[in-house]
Amino acid sequence: MTQPLPPPVVDPERSLPEITVKAVILGIVLAMLLAAANAYIGLLVGMTVSASIPAAAVSLGLLRLFRRSNILENNMVQTAASAGESLVAGIIFTIPALVMMGAWQGYLYWPMVAIAIVGGVLGVSFTIPLRRALIVEARLRFPEGVATAEVLKTGGVETDRSNSAEVPQDQSAASGFRLLVQAAGLGGLFKLMESGLGLLAGGVTTVKSGLGGHYLFSGGMTLSPALIGVGYIVGLNIAVLVFLGGVIGTLIGVPVNWLLSRESILVAAGIDSTLALEAFTPQQWAAIAAASWQKCRYIGVGAMMVGGLWSLVALAKPLASGIRASLSAYRASKTDGAKAPSRTETDTPFQLVILVALVSIIPLFFIFYLALGDYQHKLMVSALMTLLMLVLGFIFSSVAGYMAGLVGSSNNPISGVTIATVITSALILVTIMGKEGVASTLGPIAVIYLAALICSSAAIAGDNMQDLKCGHVVGATPWRQQLFQVIGVIAAALLIPLVLDVLDAGYGIGRPAAGGDPTKFLAAPQAGLMMTLATGIFGSGIEWHFILMGCALAVLLILLDRRQERRGAEFRFPVLAVAVGIYLPLGLSVPIFIGGLLADAIRRGANQVGATEAQARSNRGVLLASGLITGEALMGVVIAIYVAFIGQPGTAWQYAGLAGVASLMLICVYLYRQTIATKP
Repeated sequence: MTQPLPPPVVDPERSLPEITVKAVILGIVLAMLLAAANAYIGLLVGMTVSASIPAAAVSLGLLRLFRRSNILENNMVQTAASAGESLVAGIIFTIPALVMMGAWQGYLYWPMVAIAIVGGVLGVSFTIPLRRALIVEARLRFPEGVATAEVLKTGGVETDRSNSAEVPQDQSAASGFRLLVQAAGLGGLFKLMESGLGLLAGGVTTVKSGLGGHYLFSGGMTLSPALIGVGYIVGLNIAVLVFLGGVIGTLIGVPVNWLLSRESILVAAGIDSTLALEAFTPQQWAAIAAASWQKCRYIGVGAMMVGGLWSLVALAKPLASGIRASLSAYRASKTDGAKAPSRTETDTPFQLVILVALVSIIPLFFIFYLALGDYQHKLMVSALMTLLMLVLGFIFSSVAGYMAGLVGSSNNPISGVTIATVITSALILVTIMGKEGVASTLGPIAVIYLAALICSSAAIAGDNMQDLKCGHVVGATPWRQQLFQVIGVIAAALLIPLVLDVLDAGYGIGRPAAGGDPTKFLAAPQAGLMMTLATGIFGSGIEWHFILMGCALAVLLILLDRRQERRGAEFRFPVLAVAVGIYLPLGLSVPIFIGGLLADAIRRGANQVGATEAQARSNRGVLLASGLITGEALMGVVIAIYVAFIGQPGTAWQYAGLAGVASLMLICVYLYRQTIATKP
């Protein structure tokens, strides 16, 4: 028999202020800041992490400065703020492909704003009918939504400094805010000393040849507190798999590829094939290792393709059940009209949701129409792409909402949804448009536009469901939260193009910036993958040899994962985590792995203490890790602005490598000790 749900923190019969001026302003500011931070970290490592918990902590810390505030107000702030973090994933996983393929000469402001707003608002709309089915009836876990609610509870229900009879806020609210700010300061300081002043190295690398040049070892480690934080938040399972992907792509793939394909690698590296191996300089060996790794990355492409499609197949049955339950709940609410729903069960009216979907047809059509330039049949193709967006957008947004309930927003395989979009739409368009003439250029552009809209929609859908779960726990009004999601979407959409323009000028996105350090550009792995798939299907060619290896690896991982699922094992093998690890440089996966190890050590230690202290440690760890990510990422944006418009950063110090390793070790110690401290 199903146990009844616990009552919300704020009773449905009680009404507290939710939409206030200070909540709107703070929500907008945090949505923009967290969007900027996640743009940097997402382009660097190909993963974003949920911002709900740090946003809740910041909200608690700032709203407590006002005379009156309450838990529902804080919940609205984190709802808008987390929307900014989620929306940026939809943009950075796709839009850079347009610049990388030469379709755009830079990050065009208004097209990006239009894509982000339309995609984000549709993501909110698509998941409104699913709220009751997935949160109330299916009772999915929504782990980050529940964790955010726990953070919000630490601030108490309501404060009124003009009335001493009010229950004061718990001191842990102020402590959480201080921890977040402190960790952000450390992350920002590390980035300033590394990229700004040159006192710390951004990474350590080595390339060694052996066996007379027939064996090639390439390894390294990126020195980044933010990546330690990413590994901590995603946990040991995902961190291990990302590292495993790095091992496959670099420690195994690079030497094996060099052994089997020496001639083609020398050509790619620009080295004379008649030169004796013993005569190669260290710089030439480094170029050879890089060229070999560039080929091996396509193994990750193949694994992502299969992993993305598999995630959709695996979710088909539960998704259909969720949609049926949602429609049944809606019909029941209409037939049982004698009793109006309570405040905590009042969604945005279904008629308004349908109206938003219908009205969106107009901007969607013009987005595609303008993207297709002078293509002869662009009227028909634009109408088809608009239909695909509405159909696939709803399906994939529903998938993202369901997955958020199972594994959380940080582990939600949005990349898989986008890969499926690119492959499906590219195959449809290449059948209609062909591969000749202008179609070979405009076809991939239209595909990336559609992918950006659907990726934005799916990213917001997962975040919306996570926030609605938090609201369900604390007793928020659903339609007000849905409104704040839209506010966060619009705020972030207006800033994201500017941030990407600055990052591209300062570091380079997907390729080094003009005159910039060729080792420090932002990889943008998903965008590179989308470009490869879209242009490859339209005729520029794909490295099928390596992609098929990745497909085979993905099948093996799926079989292992299914076996673990049948055994009820805690450790699983999600394909996309390994695929991202293969596609990224090994150096990025090493600190992620260290962060996962730290998280596991702290989790094991928490098993020896009570449930209350274990939850407190969990909250502290997430806040500290989020602070490291946010601080480093925001400082990265500041430095990019300096490099783009003012001048060059400082020259690297002689002992920057040693100092960087030592500093990162101290930050790991800090993260561990502060997390397990009884009184932070």
